Amino acid sequence: MKLNRIILASLVMALTYQSCDILKQVISFTKCEFKMNNLSNARLANVMVQNKKSYSDFTISDVASVTKSLVGGKLPLTFDLNIEVKNPNTTPASMQKMEWRVFLDDIQMSEGVMDQKVSIQPGASQIIPLSIAVDLKKVFNNETKNALINLGLNLTDAGGYPTRVRLDIKPTVYVGSFALAYPGYFSLKKEFGSN
Repeated sequence: MKLNRIILASLVMALTYQSCDILKQVISFTKCEFKMNNLSNARLANVMVQNKKSYSDFTISDVASVTKSLVGGKLPLTFDLNIEVKNPNTTPASMQKMEWRVFLDDIQMSEGVMDQKVSIQPGASQIIPLSIAVDLKKVFNNETKNALINLGLNLTDAGGYPTRVRLDIKPTVYVGSFALAYPGYFSLKKEFGSN
């Protein structure tokens, strides 16, 4: 009986210690600095547009792919939006989930959930890529073909006009089996294509 009490006390102490460690990581994560870093792997109708500066950079097969997509009633834009998270704390910071919403020029394009654990060591930074998929044709139904393509190019720094990107994020951490979500969303903003 005494041995059972010792084991139970040990388990409670271990769980308490583990909960304190998790709580420290939760508090550390709330002090982390988030920054929208860059876009990568940008594709418009499955055509890599990251390295294109104008229409003349499109090959015949690129034009065929974009045209086929538009004729089919879609113009998918996919890219990775890379978020840099810096942990200025003296303890590790961790997050299990992050809800997000992406806006281009104040119009909501997409939303989703990154459902994987992220741990950042003290004083370190980490890039978190969010995979974004948007059907430009659906969102901008009344725009011309050239306007849609220009938006895709401008977003990837390939066009001549800036596109304002806003990312609203809401991190969630777990303490044991309890989810603790950041109270509301906070926003990161950046202009792309203004070079």
